[in-house]
Amino acid sequence: MGNSRGKSLTGAWAARALAVTLCAVPVLAGATSCRNIFAPPPCMPPEFSVSPATAKPGEQVTVSAPDTTCDARYGADARIQVTVKDAAGTAVLEELAPMSDDGAFNVVFTVPAAMAAGTAAVTAYPSGVDWCDDTGVNNRAAQGPPELVRVSCAERVVPLVVLAPGG
Repeated sequence: MGNSRGKSLTGAWAARALAVTLCAVPVLAGATSCRNIFAPPPCMPPEFSVSPATAKPGEQVTVSAPDTTCDARYGADARIQVTVKDAAGTAVLEELAPMSDDGAFNVVFTVPAAMAAGTAAVTAYPSGVDWCDDTGVNNRAAQGPPELVRVSCAERVVPLVVLAPGG
């Protein structure tokens, strides 16, 4: 084994160098998430609030969110889907309302008169956007009939305590 300076890699050393290169490329390219590592950070929908947190049937409740701090680009015709489920998990209200290009919205609804007392669940999601990849990348659903169904996403739920009409 003498001086190997200036000589090319051959045999086992060449195979090792090739293996290291092939293993490093997917990591450097961000293949673990199929996302461009030089792209801006993920832009998730803004967190929303429910106010007041306690209401009786017939009272008004506001569900709202500020603009995101990232570049969401929902578009000029963006909509938010607000759903209220009663304590049994049954949807009692579904509202589709305007949303800003950066995700801000303000939806006011009246607690349904027939809604039972208990803790209701309020959710709000941009309509026509698939967030199920959990990376925060804005994956707009195609226009037309929905082809995507949310099956395993963690759903942000804000509680709304519904009091009995006399309570």
